[in-house]
Amino acid sequence: MWFVCYCMVEVRIEFDDDEQYERLKKLKKHRGLTWKGLLLEGEKKVREDTPE
Repeated sequence: MWFVCYCMVEVRIEFDDDEQYERLKKLKKHRGLTWKGLLLEGEKKVREDTPE
């Protein structure tokens, strides 16, 4: 019998100010993303722009 454990990790993000938070929240909503999705899209962009 196999058991699979999926662990959830919680990430806390501290924004510099309300303006920064609102700007990212608006972008997230406009793109139809979750906070996780927005973070993963950012990771993808950084990887595309960063040579190995």
